[in-house]
Amino acid sequence: MTAKPIGQSEFQSDSGPGVVMNPDRTSLGAHALHLACKGVAAPIIRNYPIRPATMPVARVVVDRLAALRPGGSGVEREQVRLRGFRMEILRPAGARRSLRDGVVMYMHGGGFFLCGLDSHRPVAASLARRTGLPVVNVEYRQMPSASIAGSIQDCLTAYRWLLSHGADPARTVFAGDSAGGFLTFATALRSARSGLPGPAGLVGLSPLLDLEYRDKADYVNVDRDAYIPWSQVRQMVRYGAEDGRRLDPELSPVNGALGGLPPALLIVGEDELLRYDCELMARRLTAAGVPNALELWRGQVHAFPSVLPNLPESRAALARVARFVRARIESEEVARTA
Repeated sequence: MTAKPIGQSEFQSDSGPGVVMNPDRTSLGAHALHLACKGVAAPIIRNYPIRPATMPVARVVVDRLAALRPGGSGVEREQVRLRGFRMEILRPAGARRSLRDGVVMYMHGGGFFLCGLDSHRPVAASLARRTGLPVVNVEYRQMPSASIAGSIQDCLTAYRWLLSHGADPARTVFAGDSAGGFLTFATALRSARSGLPGPAGLVGLSPLLDLEYRDKADYVNVDRDAYIPWSQVRQMVRYGAEDGRRLDPELSPVNGALGGLPPALLIVGEDELLRYDCELMARRLTAAGVPNALELWRGQVHAFPSVLPNLPESRAALARVARFVRARIESEEVARTA
């Protein structure tokens, strides 16, 4: 595994190749967030009925709660409308860099039926400020109006739009959290099958990468995750991906043709349910010869950098993401001039 090109941390552990551990103590803010997720969010999520009729209601509630957080500051916003969905380009204020100089395509999380531009503007804005690059925040279609396959198609459409507007694939990095992390890898795999040039790197923040929920039923973190219940993952997959209770294994990125993927960075909480997905993907990427780094963060909740980007741990994680993005773009520049 090659450390330098993927911005791997200097903090190594004995957990396995490519696995790094957060060495710092949990901040008071992160501890408070963990308690709030476990005591408030978890019971609500666990008992909320995920059905087509209830999905829009949940999205409205989450959007209103997201509006209470500080919005993305220090950036300029440009709206883009495509057929059926929209995107937002965030650039550091006063820095009108072209897409061809480098770009991050960000896909938000939310279980394929929640969240959008407003909820994930803070994390996208943070990445724009930290990298100095445009960040394209994609508000793909979600359930119940689109299946998971439809969400992938929208992200592929967004990537085609970027390429048609001058983006250099060798200076483009895909990133996303949770369901958006799924789309990060799924879009890269779909791009390869469609004959498109692949991106320079992939970043998954607590990514869902394996839709086969049955394999996670006995995972050690099923009862440790602060707010993501296995039962709701099952319901989400059943509505978004199963056809007559049959799940196409090829839809899960962990089962894709991984050998052609670019270097990847995976960040996940140590006690998350989706640590299962990240460890499985890291093993399969390594077997396929794809450089990758998996970081396990102690005391952090699911998708913590996108939930509260200003927490000390979130800032540290996003700084690592920014270093990874710059390393991928700079390594391509070095390769071209060599």
